[in-house]
Amino acid sequence: MRKLILLSLMAAVAAPTAATAQSRGEIRRDRQEVQEERRELEEARRRGDRNDIREEREDLRDARQELREDRQDRRDRRRTQYVAPYRDWRYSTVRPGYQLRPSFYSQRYVITNPSQYRLRAGARNQQWIRYGDDLLLVNVRNGRVLQVIRNRYW
Repeated sequence: MRKLILLSLMAAVAAPTAATAQSRGEIRRDRQEVQEERRELEEARRRGDRNDIREEREDLRDARQELREDRQDRRDRRRTQYVAPYRDWRYSTVRPGYQLRPSFYSQRYVITNPSQYRLRAGARNQQWIRYGDDLLLVNVRNGRVLQVIRNRYW
């Protein structure tokens, strides 16, 4: 009974943070939790109580699901994480007319399918690029910013 109350309290506390887990430490803790749940399931099987076995299976299933979700969150975060074009780069807001260095509008940052982001296609010599969390329409001949859409990635 005491274990059941403790587990329900832990679940109540852990539930709001499940979707935000993205660190290696949290994934490591999730793996440890899965291992612990496996051990508890084996112990319940040795004791032979059907109710305990069923509860431990559910706990193991929940721990595995948490691990899967946290791994997916981490993959999603890595996929959208911005990598600066050069060392010691710091984000600063830009406005139309600002001139970017060519490294900012290299292939790595180009939005290849603007319609996916509900953007109009750029005209000749214009490309949409990602700049931090912003999207910029840039004239690739001279590096001038033509349009800015702020906070598209956050």
